[in-house]
Amino acid sequence: MGKSEIDVDNLRGATPVISVRLFGTFEIRRNGAVLTAADLGGCKPRHILEILLLNLGTPVSKARLVEILWGPRASSGAVATLESYVSGIRRAIQPGNTKTGPLRTANSGYVLDPQLVELDLSMFQQLLNEARHAAPAEAHTLSMQALEMAAEPLLGFELVADWAEEARLRHAAEKVAAQVLAAETAAFLDKPDLTISLAQSAVQSEPLNERAWTILVAGYEQAGLPVEGLSAYERCRRLFDRDLGCAPGPALQAAHLRLLRQRAEGNTELSEVLAALLYLGSGCTDPSAQSMPPRNPGACRRTPAGFSTRSCSRRWPSPFDRTGCSPSVGNVSALG
Repeated sequence: MGKSEIDVDNLRGATPVISVRLFGTFEIRRNGAVLTAADLGGCKPRHILEILLLNLGTPVSKARLVEILWGPRASSGAVATLESYVSGIRRAIQPGNTKTGPLRTANSGYVLDPQLVELDLSMFQQLLNEARHAAPAEAHTLSMQALEMAAEPLLGFELVADWAEEARLRHAAEKVAAQVLAAETAAFLDKPDLTISLAQSAVQSEPLNERAWTILVAGYEQAGLPVEGLSAYERCRRLFDRDLGCAPGPALQAAHLRLLRQRAEGNTELSEVLAALLYLGSGCTDPSAQSMPPRNPGACRRTPAGFSTRSCSRRWPSPFDRTGCSPSVGNVSALG
């Protein structure tokens, strides 16, 4: 589904006066007309509008805007200059409607009315929020729509402003959350290739995100790729040990053992080595560690532990804290 096809009717309670893009090329649409950055009268007016858009629905004081735009050494005439820029913005986005349009004066500052502004960043956030509370199939669709909407960089045309970089960092965390959710629900829907792709993107963006590593390893398990899964686990284990001083948490360790069992199937010597290691690791107190449960050799794809094939609203793995890992212990990282 393309960006133009996403149904946003249910995301809005009122007809917006302007529609704004912050992903990719900056663009404003008003009554069929397209306004670009040049139509706002320069970079400072554009920055003012972008800052207000990033705070959609929340007033930003004149003092705060002056601080962001000019820093602590702003001249005494900075407020007057700001007010002049805002007047120009109003003429551009709400001509003939300066008092009741989207851009309002409030609390010694300015605010954009969220009911009159359709912003792609807000739509992304709302799609992600709805996905978090939806059943798996719907959650997958919503999270994929959110990711499609955010395919291009946020404020990619503002490369030097600190406030823009801060906004990109906040959005990057939200995008990783959407990738992980989309990956988890893809696994629930038995789409391991998509699961792996989405999880790889999340891990690349946040290398210490344990939830992303968990669904990546689970995706390899579901796809019947134990070697790739063991390799991913080993990368995660080394990274966590180096940067956090701990080992992956229980869910990842359990997936690791299942992958070891997959890897050892059909290899009697390897299977015996694994059984011995598991026996020693259990302190010689758990008889079940001495043998591996039988598995259907023809089932190359299966639902990872923590997933359910029954219809329900939240059966994919529960969220893991990015640093909620176990104390560093010895690991059986690879065999053969």
